[in-house]
Parts: sequence; structure tokens; C-alpha cells
Amino acid sequence: MRAFSVETAGAPPRLVRRDLPAPGHGEIQVRIGACGLNFADLLMMKGEYQDMPDTPFTLGMEVAGVVTAQGPGVVAPALGTRVAVFGGQGGLAEMGNFPADRAVTLPDAMSFSEGAAFQIAYGTSHVALQKAQLRAGETLLVLGAAGGVGLTAVEIGKLMGAKVIACARGADKLEVARQAGADHLIDARTQDIREVCRELGGLDVVYDPVGGDQFTAAFRACKPEARLLCIGFASGEVPKIPANHLLVKNISVLGFYWGGYLKFRPEVITDSLSALLRWYEDGHLRPHISHEFPLERADEALEVLRQRRSTGKVVVTPS
Repeated sequence: MRAFSVETAGAPPRLVRRDLPAPGHGEIQVRIGACGLNFADLLMMKGEYQDMPDTPFTLGMEVAGVVTAQGPGVVAPALGTRVAVFGGQGGLAEMGNFPADRAVTLPDAMSFSEGAAFQIAYGTSHVALQKAQLRAGETLLVLGAAGGVGLTAVEIGKLMGAKVIACARGADKLEVARQAGADHLIDARTQDIREVCRELGGLDVVYDPVGGDQFTAAFRACKPEARLLCIGFASGEVPKIPANHLLVKNISVLGFYWGGYLKFRPEVITDSLSALLRWYEDGHLRPHISHEFPLERADEALEVLRQRRSTGKVVVTPS
């Protein structure tokens, strides 16, 4: 099979051919129809991700495809089942072995591309906004609102009854956020985030996958008892939090890593995905995929992600 692999630490990934072993205990083998890319893939390429696999490894954290084999101890999903799986690696390939207990059955109407774009982006926003206890009528600011996770936070925040302010760079990206349900738009290139948010009455919840100066501006626009969700640091800058200001306004800063729940509370992710798939089947969620590439152009797909030219998700289709 073909796989887009990091063969040695620090080396750029390349397309290689390798044999795939039979699935091990508790694993399923999947013929991969699509793989969703994530910012974490870029960090893995540089050896900077918080949960690095040993080399050699194949990039690609989440996939969708068809179950073609079961390892020992596996009863479900059955052979031929269309599934999505968060494997953490191994997705940029034609085939892969993944934990059976992480597989979810795709709705009939969901394509492989949508399935591969679904779990991390929607799961992150759904669980994070629940953790922040977002309530109907509150004001939610979403930074990076046209990105993979940001766009789903706009959708889900609106479904939860919040007034949603979307912040992104440029009119084209803001239009995508508007179509996802945003009530107000901020162009991070030209507008003062703090001042606009204050004019709109201040913030109850901040969803931040960006960090840097945008976090600082949002922090200063928070109401008393606001909650700030630290989702990631796409800007490359981890913000410094003035703890004395937390005290004055009784503000809470909440760290969030969706994949971490797999290790200590996997039922959180299972329950969330069940709810999200129901919302999809009911027509409430519309996965947005701006770019699709074949496997032989995986390096181009990652470059689109790196240069922030995408909106929503970037997907690679191995077969």
C-alpha cells in the first residue's frame, strides 16, 4: 500500500510503499476513503506535538472508510461497515489498522470526506462548549472562526442558543462564518477585537484556537465570570495570562484537548459523537470542506493548511 510517512525524526514526510500487517488484538483494518487534516499534523511533522508517535509513522489523525478485516477479539464493527475512526496517526494511506472501539458507524447520507472531516472538528467544539457551560442567550466569541474547529464552534454555538461573534481574517473567510450562523463578524486584519466586542456588550465565552494577541484582546473584552477556552495556538504564540485580572473579574480559563479524553474519560467522546451524528442526520450540521486532494498530493494539502488558505477542513482521498 501507499502511505505518506515520516520515516526518521526531523525528515520531511514522503510517499512510500509498505506492507500492512494483519490487524492486531482489538483492531480493525480499514480501506481508507478519506483522511481529514488537522493543525496537529503540521506539529507532528516538526516533532512538536504533545503526543508524538515513534518513527516511522504515517500522518493523518482521522479517517473514514470501509472495514475490511477484524483483529482477534473484535466483534463490531462488522466487515463492510462504513466507519469513521480517530486513530491519532495512520490516515494518509490507502489502508490502516485502527482501534475498533474508536470506530463510529457513518450515517448513510454521510460521505467519506464528510466523515473524515467530522470527528475532531465537531467533537472539539461540542465538548469544549459544554465544558464552558455555554448557555442560551450568552455571547460567544469564536477566534479563527473559518478554520477547521472554529467554524464548527460557530455552528454549535448557534445551535446552543448563543449570540455568536466570529473573528477571522478577510471578507471571504468571514462570509463562510456568516453562512455557518454567525450573528456578528470581526475582521482580525482591520478591526480592533476588544473594542468591537465591548460595543456588542462584552463576552461570556471565548473559544480560542489561535492564541497570541487575539487571546489578549478577547480577554480584555470579557464580562465578569466569563470563561475562556484555550483550544490551541495556531498563531505560534502561547499567551501569558494575567492572573490578577482573573481575580478581579472572576474569569475562568479552561484548557481543552479533545483527544485527551480518550485516555481518562472516553465516554465523553462517545456520548458527544452520538449526539453530533444525530444533529447531522437531522440536518443541523453541514461539514464544510474547502479543499480535497489525492494522496499523491498530500504535501500540497498540508501546505494549504500551513498557509491558512483553507476554510473548514482539508481532506485527502487515498482511493
